[in-house]
Amino acid sequence: MYIDSHCHINFPELASRLPEIMAKMEENGVTHALCVSVDLPDFPQVLELAEKYPNIYASVGVHPDYPDTEEPSAEQLVRLSQHPKIVAIGETGLDYFRLQGDLEWQRERFRQHIRASRATGKPLIIHTRSASADTIRIMQEERAGTDKGGAAGVMHCFTESLEVAQAAIEMGFYISFSGIVTFKSAKELQAVARELPMERILIETDSPYLAPVPHRGKMNEPGFVKHVAEYLADLKQVPLKQVQQITTENFFKLFKIAQ
Repeated sequence: MYIDSHCHINFPELASRLPEIMAKMEENGVTHALCVSVDLPDFPQVLELAEKYPNIYASVGVHPDYPDTEEPSAEQLVRLSQHPKIVAIGETGLDYFRLQGDLEWQRERFRQHIRASRATGKPLIIHTRSASADTIRIMQEERAGTDKGGAAGVMHCFTESLEVAQAAIEMGFYISFSGIVTFKSAKELQAVARELPMERILIETDSPYLAPVPHRGKMNEPGFVKHVAEYLADLKQVPLKQVQQITTENFFKLFKIAQ
């Protein structure tokens, strides 16, 4: 079986065809998915999906690419995360690619999420793009990760260097690969994936974006996560069943869900 550790099935592109999405998950052996929050106004939709479907879990957080939205406090995130189907804080982090200028607000938002994660013991879902040095620095300063007495988490849709991956793993984090790893142009990322231990890897779609080969260019959905697993099995030269088993176990362990 497979688990999509990061998707956005509440987004309009997928929410409008949710019965079909869920059916395709089952057809492709995808037993669970984590629907990830990107802002507070839409958080109720995310929670509603998790309440409706037993195999869907949810997070609460505000993405760094949303400058003009309600700014969360650590206390607010802690309060919203108390629902039993909310298993993570995020997605959060830094993105210096899409936004430029004075991004101190991004860094402060990131810190609020880390503090909420530490307060709740729920793991962080981290987005980082063109900002890896500051991301790691703030994680260290705010004592994110199990080696600093905080909650661990995952670097989602990972596209950074091996050194960044290793720094995150040292803090107790997992590394999640999306459909990007299947792209012919992603040679450096594929080299990183070869080096990382399976015990620290998750798989995801980040749907509706970044559909893996052979669906590249199409709308992505959780059922396609199996192609990420198949690619990783070939890349690392291990049986597909091993990738299925270990990434599934990693998901349940990280998000503290009874398997």
